[in-house]
Amino acid sequence: MLNIKGIHHVAIITDRYEESKRFYTEILGFDIIAETYREARNSYKLDLAIAGKYQIELFSFPDFRERGSYPESKGLRHLAFEVSDVAAGIEWLRSQGVANVQDVRIDELTGKKFTFFDDPNGQPLELYEV
Repeated sequence: MLNIKGIHHVAIITDRYEESKRFYTEILGFDIIAETYREARNSYKLDLAIAGKYQIELFSFPDFRERGSYPESKGLRHLAFEVSDVAAGIEWLRSQGVANVQDVRIDELTGKKFTFFDDPNGQPLELYEV
């Protein structure tokens, strides 16, 4: 048995590093742990903390493939963040010019509110009310 204790981090690749850095820090409010430029890869790695217990690794790479989302591809579908008020989250995201912020939806299995929106690279993200 592996005895997995949790999720350590989620890695996201961007070709719009500065815009993505601003999005994840200024709009979503994540804290910067460390920012490293890796000259050999011509790539940045930005470590971000969410509420002091979760971590996102944001990578910039000069060579990449676009995400195959429509129709959906197999693999990681989206990343969901817990919030206490989805409607307030939608209002904030829209006021910041975030792309494709959907209206409030209701999870038919749990009855909880949620919404989807895109990061600057078209990565689908979700707010889920708890």
